Amino acid sequence: MTSAASEITRKAKSNLAFALKILPPARRQDMVIFYAFCRTMDDLADDPNHSPDERLLALNTWENGLTHGFSSPDAFQAEVISLRDRAALPNDLLVAIIDGCRMDLQPQRFQTWEELSGYCWKVACAVGLVSIRLFGCTDPASSAYAVALGHALQLTNILRDIHEDLENGNRIYLPLADLARFHYTAQDLAAHVVDERFLALMDYQAERAASYFRDAQRLTPPADLQALLPARIMAEIYQLLLEKMRADHFQVFRKRYHISKPRKLAILTKHLIAGSI
Repeated sequence: MTSAASEITRKAKSNLAFALKILPPARRQDMVIFYAFCRTMDDLADDPNHSPDERLLALNTWENGLTHGFSSPDAFQAEVISLRDRAALPNDLLVAIIDGCRMDLQPQRFQTWEELSGYCWKVACAVGLVSIRLFGCTDPASSAYAVALGHALQLTNILRDIHEDLENGNRIYLPLADLARFHYTAQDLAAHVVDERFLALMDYQAERAASYFRDAQRLTPPADLQALLPARIMAEIYQLLLEKMRADHFQVFRKRYHISKPRKLAILTKHLIAGSI
């Protein structure tokens, strides 16, 4: 396993990095490199130690390197290029991930779900479409699964991270048209107003995420059931996270929701046992 990518993944301690434990070693190593790429792009976009112009330059440098070649790639860049070429990963998917992170350089506002969905496609669905290739999926139907699950995971993240996103660049990802539907404003959100309007808005978004989880489950191709184990583990963890927020009435300004490590280990073990039967 490569040291640069491994170190990035080890420090992240994310749900995806956790789910990768179930993969065979060779596929796990490839996913570690890809995860480290995604983590690096996200960190470049959010780095508080650099100006927006410096962050933009760093992301553009990666896009240019992937598209036209790095003049003198560092060790990690070489790992990513090698993985892309060896696994025949579509370069436009990697560039889409960069472009989604680049969108975060400005305070985010989305007028409609359709606009937000386009952002989710870049930062989550494109990740899923690369991942299914590295998982070894062979059924073309896995692409539809990856897109549905990507929307579900990203929207769940958005609900969990409302407070954090406001603090980090005054970002609001909830569609403004949906705020208006419940007579709730961006100013209310910034002021942490929690009332019946906020709860109705959040439940509306949670049900949208839940519908995408249901779509993903319905679209799961039987031929790739085993290959999609990491994704299915992610889906179960995030569904629990969504249910936890709903049951707790979305106290997102007071706490950051998570699933405990023992609970995640129980999910992992359950899938390991099911896969061995």
